[in-house]
Amino acid sequence: MLLALSTLYAGLAHAADEPDTPLQTVTVTGTADSDSYTARSTRSAAKLDLSLRETPQSVSVVTRALMDDFKLDNVNQVLSTTTGVTVEKVETSRTYYTARGFDIVNFQYDGVGMPVVFGNVQGDLDTALYERIDVVRGANGLMASTGNPSATVNFIRKRPSASPQASAAVTLGAWHQRRAEGDLSGKLNDSGTVTGRAVLARQESDSYLDRYAPKKTVAYAVVEAHLTPDTVATLGHSYETNRSKGPMWGALPLYYTDGTPTDYPVATSTSADWSRWDTTNHTTFAELSHHFDLGWSAKATVSHITDKSDSDLLYVYGTPVKGVGGGLYAYPSQYASSQRQNLADLSVDGKFTLGGRQHDLSFGYGWSQSTLQDVSRYGQGIGTGMPGQTAFDGSYPKPSFDASTDGSAYEDRRGTAFLAARFNLADDWKLLTGLNRTRARSSGQSYGTSKYKSASKTTPYLGLVYDINRTLSAYASHTAIFNPQSETDASGVPLDPVEGKTSEAGLKAALFDAKLNVSGAVFKTRQNNSAEQAGMVGAKAYYRGVNAASEGYEFEASGALAKGWEASAGLTRLTALKGDQGQAVRTYVPRTTLRLNTTWRLPQLPALKVGGTLAWQNAVSIDQEPGIRTTQAAYATLGLMARYEIDRHWSLSANLNNVTDKKYLTSLYWTQSLYAAPRNGSVTLAWTY
Repeated sequence: MLLALSTLYAGLAHAADEPDTPLQTVTVTGTADSDSYTARSTRSAAKLDLSLRETPQSVSVVTRALMDDFKLDNVNQVLSTTTGVTVEKVETSRTYYTARGFDIVNFQYDGVGMPVVFGNVQGDLDTALYERIDVVRGANGLMASTGNPSATVNFIRKRPSASPQASAAVTLGAWHQRRAEGDLSGKLNDSGTVTGRAVLARQESDSYLDRYAPKKTVAYAVVEAHLTPDTVATLGHSYETNRSKGPMWGALPLYYTDGTPTDYPVATSTSADWSRWDTTNHTTFAELSHHFDLGWSAKATVSHITDKSDSDLLYVYGTPVKGVGGGLYAYPSQYASSQRQNLADLSVDGKFTLGGRQHDLSFGYGWSQSTLQDVSRYGQGIGTGMPGQTAFDGSYPKPSFDASTDGSAYEDRRGTAFLAARFNLADDWKLLTGLNRTRARSSGQSYGTSKYKSASKTTPYLGLVYDINRTLSAYASHTAIFNPQSETDASGVPLDPVEGKTSEAGLKAALFDAKLNVSGAVFKTRQNNSAEQAGMVGAKAYYRGVNAASEGYEFEASGALAKGWEASAGLTRLTALKGDQGQAVRTYVPRTTLRLNTTWRLPQLPALKVGGTLAWQNAVSIDQEPGIRTTQAAYATLGLMARYEIDRHWSLSANLNNVTDKKYLTSLYWTQSLYAAPRNGSVTLAWTY
């Protein structure tokens, strides 16, 4: 891969040296912000290009530099380093995310919403496709199709450049990890009006978990064409496959029949030798943007997404007998699903004059159609006892999957119109206000129960920013919450929509010419009927609606603390997360989290960059049977990195994770869990042009 890229770019470099090529002067790769851990502006909160200080909500930005420094090659790793976000990895292949006490269900790609209407996130989602990832905490009532008080995650894809750019890297890591990736960008015609970019990544490894061996392939291509000086058309496609041998379906039982907690070796798994879980994602998108006179612009986006999953799995349930073994039972199943989403989004933004002042306006409409078809073929022998330690050695024989069949076939449609205006009330007062009108409908069947629902609501948004001086601002915002949900109760009936309201206020500062952004916020949320797992029917979880109130505060700093010293740090504290009667709810959510990522380029040896990452959370728990509570004590994990730039093109880096070899459970979101990876490391050789 390195040789191929070097050969190709030798040709491009030669072309760039031709006298009639005006772009040769922009091939210098070093920029002032190339190592930055912050961003000067974002459109993730209002589709208006606002600085972080002008945005009346808490916003975290995970830049490409941060991802590269700490080898954050998947979305779980990125979000686990982000202020206020908790990654609930319930299995090897399924994950939930929470923020401010509630599930994150709003995801966007380049600002276009992608409803997660069928539950959790599957697979090991790679980050090679993205330039950065924005996390807007609180209810993003303007840009998201549904308001939710947790957060909105906006994945910002890599885009082409007219100047030739390329990079490649090879990584070798613990448990025979092997990863190769390449990124190529440049103009596709002589004039540079058509540009393209391609990204490839391949990773495979064994695992610290017994029998688990994942591998994935990622490919991404995007082309931009400047049809006129003011009109740009973009077409892109991404492909990602995950092929996993020995994945877990469910996880480890957490207590014995005598009520005492289990304590297995970190590598323990309930998977069978024949278990597998394969997922494939195709995403195609097309954009057309046009800039009009007087500062107005419009953008239309259409996307088509397919997710397919195919698996042979073994779920283990029951309560083990301490010192003897047994007490556990087998639930084998063969599962296949196909999800399709069609998305369309149109937005317009610009400026207008009123009362002698210039103001900003943004409005648009988004539409989505999501369909799911899945089938479960249950294996012979469900309920078979697993004596001794046979639940953990992978020896359960593969059955025929013809005991019975069940499945789903349903559709979800959503339409959202939004209007946002940013009024320049005075030199130091800005008012961001607007509304979001969403209608959500679904129809079909899921495992013998109806999935019909129809709900609509208009949610207002209000945000006020006061510039105290040129670097410091105070802000406050308020919005309503409305979120149809697909989780079902014990009878298989979908829960009613979540409703509520949330408010936030704080201070923001942009220091050192906006190279360092600092913020502090207090927030308060009331949310009714939020889904919380209430139990299991076989291998299928069922839920109940829980009313909850969340209050807390958070602090964050991101960017350059000094020349060569970058940092991203955040503290979140939930002072209250309670139900109607004042009782603690969602006890698996940590009430306090600390995230710290920092790197330092040595002044005496500027080719060397060193850094560390620290993540800490307080104790969490979950109630099992009456009188039995599982607790994960507070813990911290430490990571270290070092990178040496051999020359202007080559660098060698090393990363060490979980330095203290801390043993802890990945999540208590479910009544089962697994252990996180022990101490591990990797070495990467990278080339850039």
